[in-house]
Formats: sequence, C-alpha cells, structure tokens
Amino acid sequence: MAKILLVEDDTDIIANLDELLSSEGFDVSAAATQAEALALIEKTKFDIALLDINLPDGSGYAVCSAIKADDASNVNAGTPVIFITAYDDETTAVTGLDMGADDYITKPFRPKELVSRINSVLRRSGAAKSIIEIGDLKVDSLKGTVHKGDTEIFLSVLEYRLLLVFLNHQGQILSRNRLLEEIWDIAGEFVNDNTLTVYVKRLREKIEDDPQNPTIIKTVRGLGYKVGE
Repeated sequence: MAKILLVEDDTDIIANLDELLSSEGFDVSAAATQAEALALIEKTKFDIALLDINLPDGSGYAVCSAIKADDASNVNAGTPVIFITAYDDETTAVTGLDMGADDYITKPFRPKELVSRINSVLRRSGAAKSIIEIGDLKVDSLKGTVHKGDTEIFLSVLEYRLLLVFLNHQGQILSRNRLLEEIWDIAGEFVNDNTLTVYVKRLREKIEDDPQNPTIIKTVRGLGYKVGE
C-alpha cells in the first residue's frame, strides 16, 4: 500500500481526497500547514507527496524543497511530488517543475484523473509495481501488455481498463455502479449497465480457463464482483 502525504489547507478538500484515495487503496497522511508537513516528512517515509502551493504559514514550494533536499538524513529524498493548486498560469507550473516536482494538476480536477496521475508517477519512480500477477495471468502496466501463461492476450481499451480496476482492488467487492464510473471515465461517453455486462463477459472469455465458471473475476451475488481473496 503506497503512502501518500497530502498537504492542503482546505479541510473539505482533505476529507474528500482522503476518502477518494483511501478507497483506491492508498494510505493517506494529511497536513494543513507547512509546519505540520515538515514534521511529518522528518519521521515518515512517503511514496509520493501531493502539495498545495498556498499554505497558511508558508508554501508547498518549501515542502517540496525539503522533500527534494540532498541530505543523508532526509528519509524522503527522491520522493516524487505532484503539485495540486488553483493556479493554472505557466509561471507557477514551471516554478514547481523546476524545483523537481514530477507533475502538476490544477483545481478543479476530475478525481479519476488525479488517481491516474498518481499511479503514473508511482510507476515511473519505481514505487509501484508495474507487473501484476494473479494465477497464470500477468499484466505489465508499463508496457500495457497482458499474458496468460506464455500467450499474449489482446484487449480493447475498455477491457484493459476494467481488468486494471479489478487487479488494483484485489480482495475488494466492486459494485456495478463503481465499475460503471470507472468505464465512463475512460470512455468519455454514455456507458450503461448492459454495456458493463458485455465487457465483463468479454473479459472473462479472454482471461478465464472456463468463462462459465470464472476463478479470477468472481460474481458476488447482489453486490458486484471481486478478484482475489
């Protein structure tokens, strides 16, 4: 479970992002001020930091500098940083990137876009596994490939996205509504309940030994689907 440092002075945003990121399987520690953030990074190693720029007692820039400091005692040296801010001008973006930030996203943003960017930065930094395996199924999220044993399986964009959602939430029951939201986000068009049924069926036909008796994508009657224990 990747550990995220969230530095944001708006308590409502903290609550919303904490709920979102926790539901995506992240361990979130939040700080509302520069002082709180600096205290956290002194004692805790994080996999990624999400930093607002304007803070009551300073700025996210100062927190970023502390994280990126080349100091033997700095447990977070090399930890990737994403700036989250209401500013969308070029100067602000360049300033953050020049300080070593790995990405930059402006408010308001789509929640799933933020999660996607976090996962992308984690993969580039090596903090997230790029290869996910379950049984004889292996997915390489960096290469975008799927293999069943030694055979490569070719999936559509939506089938691949759906498979990643399942694999990134192993052991969790995912409702049909939750899955529809994920598919809608990537498709950018109306996707209904019947469409979800079709994609789950197609995905099972490609990855299961016996699609009629699936062992990877299991149906939890009345609740949704689950992969893994």
